[in-house]
Amino acid sequence: MEIFQNILLTIATAATPLLIAAIGELVVERCGVLNLGVEGMMVMGAVSGFAVAVSTGNPWLGVLAAIIVGALFSLLFAFLVLTVATNQVATGLSLTLLGLGLSGMVGESFVGSAGVKLPSLYIPGLTDLPLVGRLLFGQDPLFYVSIALVAGVMWFLFKVRAGLTLRSIGDNHDSAHALGIPVIRYRYLAVMFGGACAGLAGAHLSLVYTPQWVENMTAGRGWIALALVVFASWRPWRVLAGAYLFGAVTIGQLHAQALGFGIPSQLLSSLPYLATIVVLVLISSNRRLTMINTPASLGRPFVPDR
Repeated sequence: MEIFQNILLTIATAATPLLIAAIGELVVERCGVLNLGVEGMMVMGAVSGFAVAVSTGNPWLGVLAAIIVGALFSLLFAFLVLTVATNQVATGLSLTLLGLGLSGMVGESFVGSAGVKLPSLYIPGLTDLPLVGRLLFGQDPLFYVSIALVAGVMWFLFKVRAGLTLRSIGDNHDSAHALGIPVIRYRYLAVMFGGACAGLAGAHLSLVYTPQWVENMTAGRGWIALALVVFASWRPWRVLAGAYLFGAVTIGQLHAQALGFGIPSQLLSSLPYLATIVVLVLISSNRRLTMINTPASLGRPFVPDR
């Protein structure tokens, strides 16, 4: 039972950064913007969070720094694609490359430094319960933040007027603009929210998952988060299920290597990315479902005076 509990704990830990980054990107795409810079924002959040936590000795300041840096990085993306009207795909890819390179330079002096881990929750009597105690009442704080984000985004998008307005912009930004809705303002705020979530996901990697700094430590998780949004067909609760599915695949390949299965370790390590490709192929095969749920204005530039 203890081994089973430890496996569940590691799955939750592996799924948390994917869930946080994906739920932020879901809001961005619901507003009609395609941000391929999630990976770069995550890695910048990871390095800034680790650097501030190590420098101050306070992991919470590291978390705050990661959120701010992720939001600022996304603000650069928003300015380029919303104000200057650059191509969203090319700009997102450029931001990812910039983030990977800049994080390597900023974090060079922190390689090998002892990390400062964000403490896990402990509630006397509840955390010590068998099987479910540590799983429900002994996780790191960002695990609970990720669940709250899913519930909050679901409530916002489907119950709050501002959320319904945001969805209408993603479905048809021209009609929204004709009704007097400030399309650019909504999109700026949505992109900044997505960037803050990506930065927070990066902080989870460097302050919880592996409390240290290693160059390119996101290891493609930003791309998996992007795939999760499509996998979830832009529905928050499906993002939650998908993140834990991919987390289970990630942890499963690690346990398979530990048990010494006669499978090359390189193949096992590639399983999360192979699963991503398989899922995207299966989703793309059902074009009707994809067209129904995809925001109609996704990836399309909007310039009010044209």
